[in-house]
Amino acid sequence: MVDGETLKVLFVCSMNQWRSPTAEKIYADKPSVVARSAGTNKGARQSVRSKDLLWADLVLVMEQKHKQKLMAAFPGEMKFKTLHVLDIPDDYQYMDPELVEGIRSTVDPLLENFRNDGP
Repeated sequence: MVDGETLKVLFVCSMNQWRSPTAEKIYADKPSVVARSAGTNKGARQSVRSKDLLWADLVLVMEQKHKQKLMAAFPGEMKFKTLHVLDIPDDYQYMDPELVEGIRSTVDPLLENFRNDGP
């Protein structure tokens, strides 16, 4: 990743209702990041699509089960994709202060490392 380049991050949870939209909102105003969010379950507000995964430089999932679903449903798209499991349980509402803090404390170092070290 070249300095000054915009990093495209896809946040994924189950229903794209609380956790991943919160993460997208947190990083919406960060100039070096373009964020999107999606869900893995049927009926998600915005379901993960192949083009979302192809677009993303970095995929950040809330739980291990989301990684497993992406790997099973999109093996080709995920083959060389950088993905991290954030280990954030489905215990929060949208923009819950504890959720915001948990996302920031987990994601900020990942973004910094990705920028410095690359995928």
